[in-house]
Amino acid sequence: MSDSSQLPPFMDPEIFAKMSEQMGGQMGGGAADPLSAYKHALDAWGQVLKPLAAAGRDKVNPRDRRFNAEQWEHPVFDLMRQGYQVMSDYMLGAADQIEGLDPAQKAKIGFAIRTVVEAMSPANSPLTNPVALEKAVETNGQSLMAGINHLMHDMQQGQMTHTDPDAFELGRNIACTPGKVVHQTPMYQLIQYTPSTDTVMETPLIIFPPWINRFYILDLTAEKSFIKWAVDQGITVFIVSWKSADASMRDVVWDDYIAAQVDAIDTVRAALDVPSVNAIGYCVAGTTLAATLSILHAKGEADKVNAATFFTAQVDFTRGGELLNFIDDSQLKMVEALASQQGYLDGRFLALTFNLLRGNDLIWSTVVKNYLLGEDYPAFDLLHWNGDVTNLPAKWHKDYLCDLYRDNRLIEPGAMSALGTPIDLTKVETPCYIQAGREDHIAPADSVWKIREHFKGPMKFVLAGSGHIAGVVNPPAQMKYQYWLNDDAKVTSLDAFIEGATETKGSWWPDWQMWLTERSPKTVAAKGARIPGGGSLEAIEDAPGSYVKTR
Repeated sequence: MSDSSQLPPFMDPEIFAKMSEQMGGQMGGGAADPLSAYKHALDAWGQVLKPLAAAGRDKVNPRDRRFNAEQWEHPVFDLMRQGYQVMSDYMLGAADQIEGLDPAQKAKIGFAIRTVVEAMSPANSPLTNPVALEKAVETNGQSLMAGINHLMHDMQQGQMTHTDPDAFELGRNIACTPGKVVHQTPMYQLIQYTPSTDTVMETPLIIFPPWINRFYILDLTAEKSFIKWAVDQGITVFIVSWKSADASMRDVVWDDYIAAQVDAIDTVRAALDVPSVNAIGYCVAGTTLAATLSILHAKGEADKVNAATFFTAQVDFTRGGELLNFIDDSQLKMVEALASQQGYLDGRFLALTFNLLRGNDLIWSTVVKNYLLGEDYPAFDLLHWNGDVTNLPAKWHKDYLCDLYRDNRLIEPGAMSALGTPIDLTKVETPCYIQAGREDHIAPADSVWKIREHFKGPMKFVLAGSGHIAGVVNPPAQMKYQYWLNDDAKVTSLDAFIEGATETKGSWWPDWQMWLTERSPKTVAAKGARIPGGGSLEAIEDAPGSYVKTR
């Protein structure tokens, strides 16, 4: 006899078999097909549980996409999702009501409980997900076998797969804006893109992407590429492609990244024979660009950067968001232990950290689709990029977490130094365009806003719809999302900015272009050094280069 004490009656194999036989006889004496037998077994219990399920329907959150499939409407599974909703609400509410803790500790407990609650969802189990159960019966178990194969593959590579690994190839259908690598150091490759207009803005643009990701988030498919769009607007575009850390970068610190930014700025200035560049810093590279601007000012070289743009970048980490939940002594010791032998932190560790911030979207939805349902992976450029991880220099990564996130030293004038120069953000007078994402969970908008409290020069702030990635990568042609502007220079908080802001549908990119053009009105012919390899910088290899391809 089977032990049915741990299973609902409709899942007990012997009861299920007997009911199948009975229903087979009722249908004409032969064995019922598995799908019909499964549905009849459910319906037998559904009639009993229907009144109870209907009574608690108000407990279901209609916005929870995990339970949107019609199969969850069946009373058996409806009660499961209702019970889960009650449990999760109770656990999260209890965490919020804990007294006697400082806000930071309370936030960590809340995040931990939320992570556990997300994992406990009945949608994540093949025994309690009705869509997975139905498909398993319908395919005679082939869907579960396909899911197991997906799971085994991911366990072998130590990382979840989110998209078809063969769908994209760098330089062919992703990261394929024409250009050349024109400069290379042990830290980075510098890519110059081929102009697509007869004349270009005299002041070139150099982009510093975060070294925790591959640079081609700004050069996905041609329709989504910020780089291609900027080139088509008549801008001479350079971008830094950081080297994924290896053992040779064991002793790399922040000074090295700041020195690399200064080197790239000087290299472009010399190659094009221009006094200054426009610069963009994205995320952590924006934090670094802020320090670079401070150091240039201290050395009397502030004019090397004509205007600076910050994509979702933070300098003040008082409101640094949910990443603060990963920063305490135990977490830092774990990071140090993981990286101690090889001198760098495996990028898969950081990828998991970021995925946990959006567990339902980036972890559990993958579990359901690819492991439980056995679905084929989609061809999605953004998910391909998300899984293309980079390694981080161990020493600097730990210092970054301690000095910036934990201790927030960057906003204290003189508390940090680089290249032998104290950093004081309050001295920065460079005109700045500051972009934040309203739904950003990595660099929260109110944290990005705080740049305005430290820089001294003229600043324009734009609040974009969506989050850390889609809020930045939003091509005008797609007319997605929106952005908000407020020209009142007296607003002192993000809430006040939003209250008086004007909303515009679509991408903020054209607004940024107008802002940049006002500060860089002169144009020159797109020839000579404006062509990659056409000046003093020789072409080393085609874009996107070799650094971006190393793991």
